[in-house]
Amino acid sequence: MKWLENFIYSVNGHASKRTMVIILTFVALGLSIMMLPTQMVKARMLPGKSTNTYSIYVDTPSGSSIHQTRATTDCVLEILKQEEEVVNAQVYLGQGSPLDYAGLVKGSTLKQGENAAEIVVNLTDKHGRDEASFLMVQRLRPVINSKCKLQESTSIKMIEQPAGPPTMASIVVEVYADEEKSIRMMAERVANILIETEGLVDVDVMQDEMYTKHELIADPEKISRSGVSLEQLNNILYLAFEGMAIAVKNSQNSPDQIPIFLVLSDETKKLETSSQEALEAKLSALRLMNQRGMMVPVNELVSVKKVQNAPAIFSKNLKKMANVLAETDMVSQLYPLLDARNKMIEVFDKDYNVSKVPGMSTFMFDLNLVDKKSGEKFLLRWDGEMKVSLDTFRDLGGAFIAALVLIFLLLVIYYKSFAISGIILGGSFLSIIGVLIGHWVANWFTSETFFLTATSLIGFIALMGISSRNSLLLIDFTKSLMEEKGMEKRRAIAVATATRATPIFLTAIAIILGSALLATDPVFGGLGVALISGTVAAVAVSLIFVPVLMFKTKAI
Repeated sequence: MKWLENFIYSVNGHASKRTMVIILTFVALGLSIMMLPTQMVKARMLPGKSTNTYSIYVDTPSGSSIHQTRATTDCVLEILKQEEEVVNAQVYLGQGSPLDYAGLVKGSTLKQGENAAEIVVNLTDKHGRDEASFLMVQRLRPVINSKCKLQESTSIKMIEQPAGPPTMASIVVEVYADEEKSIRMMAERVANILIETEGLVDVDVMQDEMYTKHELIADPEKISRSGVSLEQLNNILYLAFEGMAIAVKNSQNSPDQIPIFLVLSDETKKLETSSQEALEAKLSALRLMNQRGMMVPVNELVSVKKVQNAPAIFSKNLKKMANVLAETDMVSQLYPLLDARNKMIEVFDKDYNVSKVPGMSTFMFDLNLVDKKSGEKFLLRWDGEMKVSLDTFRDLGGAFIAALVLIFLLLVIYYKSFAISGIILGGSFLSIIGVLIGHWVANWFTSETFFLTATSLIGFIALMGISSRNSLLLIDFTKSLMEEKGMEKRRAIAVATATRATPIFLTAIAIILGSALLATDPVFGGLGVALISGTVAAVAVSLIFVPVLMFKTKAI
């Protein structure tokens, strides 16, 4: 490494060269950090994970029949049949599928009713597929939504198995207020803003829709005077519209009696229209025999009344609220969040006094709204995978700062010099240059976006110890040459750098080869790339930048 010794000796011999090395290093640091706000490198909690299955949630408008829901699922199945990688699909009409990892917090098992359905799609093995499951979902989502939304307000959501902690959605906006009507109105306005935000898909308001239904009210006096029983009336109404158990069957293979249901044909049960007149005509066609053998029309015993449905009321921490859900279309949650939040501030500022909620849990992204006319208060709180991402990056950032402080304190105790400790710490931090540039380069060789993830930050924190060790070896060896051999400072730094370069290179090669296996992993790829590219940057900083700073300080 004689050439390296001569190079370092030459650089430290000219103030202009030393200044140029320092300037170029800080320029590289600034340009690499600018990759984050310019979105050349995008940050995300965890990247997409290719699996062998995904689900499709179908929610037709509240009050829809099972036949309308089936028509939507049949449309989805026709599209899925054209995919060669789809092995089979199971439809659960009127209910969610058995509990899986994704449905654990998304509430799929709680789905009940004629307007709900879930389709579980099974694919060929991911190791034999060219297309990842999340890329298939991204490709099919607009096709299914454009062709299969047969009714207005139908929601079709493509749900992938999460790569990390399960959350209700990528982005969740919790809307709080005192009045349920106000919550519903604000939730719809928030949903409309999310729909217009680029990068967000599958936007849905987690609440029942308001609709009018017909309620049959039995008249006890007329029933008594007609000579029929209330049980007779209930039975014929159930039979006419739903079906009923009329007998039971015993089986040696079942410990319980098996009910036998009587159900009328679909054409018989179906009304011509959804109007009140059609319902009354149906009731007038139904007859009951009283105790005297006379036939009594059912419409004389009941009255039809239009009523509003009773939607479910959601609450959290004893406060009424509604969730607005949105998924990200292969982008980080942070950038659509910032766009949507800025749009909300702009739109709501016309009618509300908008203020930011102080606090570090959501980095002050939450918003307080106060109606300028009525004084009614609203709270918009952000949650979901975005919240997990922010909390994770905040915690990792705190761990990184704590690591820096501890390393600095240990170095000060060992060297009894703030200058030397600062050189070692500064050189270690500069490995971030390689981490960011490595992610930027890796993005060229992948079909999807290569994100800076939580595992990438873990790799960066691990590099702090490796980089610090390289600088420690150089400083200790330099001081040893100066004290034991009486070598002048400039020459000692050059000799120490050239001598320690070989073990530093060997250590770096071992780290790079060991991390190469991680670089192709869908979840831990960020860790592998951070270790590989960060190690390259750490070696360059240790062998060029640190020797320049060592020469400039008087502590050595």
